[in-house]
Amino acid sequence: MSQKPPASDSAIPSVPEDTDNLTKPEKRAIGTLASIFSLRMLGLFLVLPVFALYAQDLAGATPALIGFALGVYGLTQAVLQIPFGAASDKIGRKPVITAGLLLFAGGSFVCAAADTMTGMVIGRMLQGSGAVAAAITALMADVTREQVRTKAMAMLGGGIALSFAFAMVVAPIMAHAWGVDTIFTIVGVMALVSIAMLWLLVPTPASHRHHRDMGLTRSDLKAILAHPDLRRLDISAFVLHMAMTAVFVAVPVLLTQHLPASALWKVYLPVILISFVTMVPTTILAETRGMIREVLIAGVVVVGISFGLLYLGADSKWGVIIGLGVFFIGFNMLEPILPSLVTKFSPAGAKGTGSGVYNTFQFLGPAAGGTLGGILLGHGGPKLMFMCMGLV
Repeated sequence: MSQKPPASDSAIPSVPEDTDNLTKPEKRAIGTLASIFSLRMLGLFLVLPVFALYAQDLAGATPALIGFALGVYGLTQAVLQIPFGAASDKIGRKPVITAGLLLFAGGSFVCAAADTMTGMVIGRMLQGSGAVAAAITALMADVTREQVRTKAMAMLGGGIALSFAFAMVVAPIMAHAWGVDTIFTIVGVMALVSIAMLWLLVPTPASHRHHRDMGLTRSDLKAILAHPDLRRLDISAFVLHMAMTAVFVAVPVLLTQHLPASALWKVYLPVILISFVTMVPTTILAETRGMIREVLIAGVVVVGISFGLLYLGADSKWGVIIGLGVFFIGFNMLEPILPSLVTKFSPAGAKGTGSGVYNTFQFLGPAAGGTLGGILLGHGGPKLMFMCMGLV
């Protein structure tokens, strides 16, 4: 008989199997990993509301290149997330996460130093190449019990939502005070701090294995891709995140025709607060009252209406503000429901694969939205909004 490994901080704590209460080591591990993931996402989100304005001053800037640079991180992230996840199964989670964070930090420093669009595109691609999402969720599975993984993922999702809200408000202030190049530098430093947090605060599991409920399994891919409901959800994620990136290509430019860039936070703050307040009751209706279909359809309709408002009001300050507010209400109605539906429709034992494919489509959305958004913005904001309305 093989001996059990000695109890230590590096192993999942010994607790009764039927309890779903988090132990202290689990709380620390989940909190740290959620913070690392949220800091990385914060680094991406901080650039969204200010990038289109900043990039206009770079050598070789065109609307199409600005949009491509804004969204291209999603392309490298989508391509590399599966190889990073597979590598973490073979060589360990922490080395792979460290490599990804170093790539993200390096890309951030390249962006900070870039004075041409070529340099900015290279930096953004490097940022996206640090595709550690799958490795982080796999490590979270290694250091927690199956009964508490829903709580762990909820903390992860909550951290991402807070990062997004925080970034929308503070990014215009930071850009005005220090410049977007300084934001990129801060983002790079945050990635390096995250590496220290990973090694100092997260226990190293005694062993690591592939978790079918948390990671993508190649043998399940065919069934997942053939599932009609999952295909619809994957395409929905693609379109939703494409639309969001297109919004951030166009809206800052449209708003600065009426407001100074330093005042954009006065628009983003109430818009984000209202949309988050709306998200709570709609999520409750969807998840606890069995009204997922109704909330899903309502969210799609609201997003579609938002682009109609942006199309009609593209030359008006209040038209853009109201359209932006309506968009984020619809966006925050859909954002928590779509991945929840993916886990519900995915076959038993293949939920990790279902989520992995969904995330790949979600990452591809910004690349398409940035590119198409930049091209169409060069021909006028209303044309871009009309395209998004049609896609939605």
